Amino acid sequence: MPKHKTHKGLAKRVKVTARGKIKLHKAGASHLMSVKNAKRRRRIRRPGGVASNTFTRKMREALGG
Repeated sequence: MPKHKTHKGLAKRVKVTARGKIKLHKAGASHLMSVKNAKRRRRIRRPGGVASNTFTRKMREALGG
């Protein structure tokens, strides 16, 4: 059976932790920060994770794991 190719676009955007969770950067932090309130800016700064287990599994498969 052939090996799975890594989805390079996804590999550049996410990272799989040691426990198999997906870690990613949140959207909306590139510009127009003066419009967003401080609480929202702090939330955007923190790294995000994928909540759904089924979606995490699909993303890990797309990363070749």
